Amino acid sequence: MEQSNHTVILSSAYLAPVQYFTKLFNYEEVWIEWSEHFLKQSYRNRCTILTANGIQNLSVPVAEGSNSKRIMRDVIISYDHPWQKLHWKALLSAYNNAPFFEYYADSLSPFYHGKKWKFLTDYSLEIQQVVLEELNVACQINVTEAFCATTDLPAGTADFRYSIHPKADKLIGDENFTPVIYMQVFQEKFGFTPNLSIIDLLFNEGPMATDVLRRSIRL
Repeated sequence: MEQSNHTVILSSAYLAPVQYFTKLFNYEEVWIEWSEHFLKQSYRNRCTILTANGIQNLSVPVAEGSNSKRIMRDVIISYDHPWQKLHWKALLSAYNNAPFFEYYADSLSPFYHGKKWKFLTDYSLEIQQVVLEELNVACQINVTEAFCATTDLPAGTADFRYSIHPKADKLIGDENFTPVIYMQVFQEKFGFTPNLSIIDLLFNEGPMATDVLRRSIRL
């Protein structure tokens, strides 16, 4: 079935993977689900990077932990431990030698130093907007006011809220996404690792990241 390239609905995500950003790049109308219940162990509060020791998940802790039953827009970030400092330390360790880390570090640093966001969705959306600006991708983001089941979505709406997932056993095939190989810091050690966080692509490819996104879209 041919992709409509018009409307897509996605989950909220913290520094989402490349697959997620191909949707932001390719669809005219983007909706992000803020009205579902929080789902643990998903991209809603975690991203995946590649370090000298292999794949590492960085998770934003939430109040009430993984047992939170709150609606996404009401999920509160926990600051019981210094996760911002730890995330930035991990990013430095993983990407300090990436070709474009220094070029983008100043734009992302404020999300890990000083300011504290109350709600997870606000934090994720703001950092996502910065990444989109650095990618030079114009994308108008809409957020949902009420939950809508897949069967009740308007005709022609592509639903990726639950199919883009960090766990392989929960992934659902995406015929419109094919990972494109690009250079990674630890590629000689691990080989190419597909579909990492968008920052892996940004730090490694810089201005060419948008071209990688374009070529990753299979119509």
